[in-house]
Amino acid sequence: MRDIVTVSKFTLKEMIKRKVFIITTIIIMALIVLGFNLPNIINIFSKGSISEGSKILIADNENIFEGKLKEIDGKEMGYSLKIKTSSLDEIKKDIESHKVNAGIIVERENNEITFRYIVNDTMAMMPEDLGEQLEKLYTNIQIEKLGLSETEIKQITPTFDVQVEQTETIKGNTLVITLLSILLFYAIYFCAYQVSSSITTEKTSKIMETLVTSTSPRTIVIGKTIGIGLGGLIQILILILTAVVSAKLFLSKAMLDLVLTSTQVSPLNLTLMIIFFILGYYLFAFIYALSGSTVSKPEDIQAAATPVTLLTIAGFYLSEMVINKPVGSLTNFATICPISSPFAMPARVMMGLSSPSEIILSLAVLIVSIIVVAHVAIKIYSNAILNYGTKMTIKDLVKMYKAK
Repeated sequence: MRDIVTVSKFTLKEMIKRKVFIITTIIIMALIVLGFNLPNIINIFSKGSISEGSKILIADNENIFEGKLKEIDGKEMGYSLKIKTSSLDEIKKDIESHKVNAGIIVERENNEITFRYIVNDTMAMMPEDLGEQLEKLYTNIQIEKLGLSETEIKQITPTFDVQVEQTETIKGNTLVITLLSILLFYAIYFCAYQVSSSITTEKTSKIMETLVTSTSPRTIVIGKTIGIGLGGLIQILILILTAVVSAKLFLSKAMLDLVLTSTQVSPLNLTLMIIFFILGYYLFAFIYALSGSTVSKPEDIQAAATPVTLLTIAGFYLSEMVINKPVGSLTNFATICPISSPFAMPARVMMGLSSPSEIILSLAVLIVSIIVVAHVAIKIYSNAILNYGTKMTIKDLVKMYKAK
């Protein structure tokens, strides 16, 4: 156990000192800060365009709406509406002096109603919800002239609402579930892959002879897997901390409350997510360790790791299918299959669709798979340690596994 801790510490120190680790962390941190600043950046570039709280002047100089424009409640749409008779030049002056953000002149030619939308942002468009309210008001005015009652008006102008419901009640936030899958994919692709790279690099640099004389191959594989995993965990925690600080600094209170409300996870679900996250990482880390044991040149690492990468991608996309279609035979397979269960089962758990027996079965299959893959990886690694330059076939790997 002490040797495993020693190898883990050494691997962790080497990992966090690498330029790739430092540069990657800084770049992702910068992207996170930029992402949380996007609303502020958009507001800077869209200054003068219509947003919540904007003032809009509506000029019905021809009295097309017969003095009923005040019936439109701008507060419900997030706008402050000002109704008055104004010419085009007057509206332009009001916009330039920041008295209003935009103006609308209502005109009629023959039987066609035109809304002239005046704004200082050439890319801006008239708010769709305001246009719908104006059209609805005009329609109601014309219907009232026909002598219809309010009840009859509602009958001929109903509101249609489409609601999609699935056969089973689904809980949880799909955004949080998707982000979790992406986070696990990142941990596997960028961290677990380094287990393969580290093992192959040490073989080619002749460090392996020294390591073998001081500790066992089993200790090396497990120690490296734990050390690189801890390095990845430190990086993820740094990124999460950056996201939390950025959210508090750059998001408005209303938006921050919305994010916090939508991302709430129960303690039980959070525990299961962490368990599947850790087990998923170690499964693929040992698979990558196995792939790294089969090559002896750094340039062959990518080719050897490609099948493992394809497995990772397959598992990730299977989880996306679970999110989009959480009920079905393919979903049941994805929650049991070890390459996809770390992605898929947490999604099912957060949706409230997994029974305790399904969770236990998924965990059991995943743990057994980790033990089997770790055993095979350590066995082949032990017999392939001093193999330099010789390409190994599947037949060679089988022989190495069978050898004592």
